[in-house]
Amino acid sequence: PPEPMRFLPASDTALLVELADLDHALALYRAAQAQPIAGVQELVPAARTLLVHYRPEAIAPATLVAALRQRAAAADLGPADGVAARCVEIPVRYDGEDLAEVAELLGISAAELIARHSGQPWQAAFAGFAPGFVYLAGGHPSFRAIPRRPTPRTRLPAGSVALAGDFSAVYPAASPGGWQLIGVTDLPMWDLRRAEPAYVQPGFQVRFVDADASGRHISLPPVPESASNRSPAPAQPAPAAIEFESIGLQTLVQDAGRHGMAGLGISPSGALDQPAMRQANRLVGNPVHAPVLENLLGGLRLRCHGHATLAVTGAAAPLTLHSADGRQWPLPSHAVVALDDGDVLAVGAPTAGVRCYVAVRGGWQVAPVLGSCATDTLAHVGPPALQAGQRIAIGALPPQALRATQPAEVAPVNLPR
Repeated sequence: PPEPMRFLPASDTALLVELADLDHALALYRAAQAQPIAGVQELVPAARTLLVHYRPEAIAPATLVAALRQRAAAADLGPADGVAARCVEIPVRYDGEDLAEVAELLGISAAELIARHSGQPWQAAFAGFAPGFVYLAGGHPSFRAIPRRPTPRTRLPAGSVALAGDFSAVYPAASPGGWQLIGVTDLPMWDLRRAEPAYVQPGFQVRFVDADASGRHISLPPVPESASNRSPAPAQPAPAAIEFESIGLQTLVQDAGRHGMAGLGISPSGALDQPAMRQANRLVGNPVHAPVLENLLGGLRLRCHGHATLAVTGAAAPLTLHSADGRQWPLPSHAVVALDDGDVLAVGAPTAGVRCYVAVRGGWQVAPVLGSCATDTLAHVGPPALQAGQRIAIGALPPQALRATQPAEVAPVNLPR
């Protein structure tokens, strides 16, 4: 390659490639996409790095490094030849609080700044910070090393269009931010109602349009039909459900996570203790990656409506069963617990470990988001944190799924911590 590269292990399944600059990072990214490497699962570009997730059983690290060196040597620093980038437009009202200040910094008028920002396409280089936040490179040459604000704002409105460093970006949601605010758009950058939630994705070409000058109207996606406008569904018997009398410090729905979306700024999230999640599901006969409850530091109280079979694994925490007739007795963890209507299962503070995992036979009936029920609290993707008084219905997994995952004999196992 024209510039030296450094290869650093990021984990036992990931390699971080450090490059000279953004051009070299994107060139290697394009080359590795054009010539896929067997065993590589995901490529995540950034300003001067490329994170490569791979399967160790499919490719050795030394072989991966050699393959990346070969692609870097043949990489083209210019745009991908013969590939027409998908182009999207973003109408902007250029009335940002920092517009005049940035224009003065560049020694030009506000009108000229607007003309330069909207006068040529930008390249969507990589995602980060939050789902829908994409770093846009390749703007006007004067937009280089624009400083961030000395003191970040505690809150910027969703749709804020900003400049900082060598990049432009649109904040997808209201959040703190230190970039220079030059305008705002009403076009959602991230919307789970769309088939493609991210309006801008790495590799796209982006053109900003002065909405006031062009009179361009912003077309918003249709809102899904509300329940009040639909015909009522036929009455069905109420399914068994679990009510949360107390959720403790925090209780989340988690599963194996949503992988392969880091390039859009979405982390895998998922259960922190994956072996404990799998063990809980095995104990109740679910597929091992079925959603579970992840409870932090105990304090969880579950009331059963109907009949249910649960298992609690992970941290060593005391379990107490409060029966509907007023009796109570302790239960062992890492074992199957059958609950009758009105029974309450209480999970106490752990004596060892931090997180407990609760699986229910048939599965928790939680709608997946982007193919997973995992909760990402930072990106606000997935089911929200559970609340006291909330109920979750218990599902009925297909019999073949239960047979495929039900072990012939299950013995409680205390996993090493």
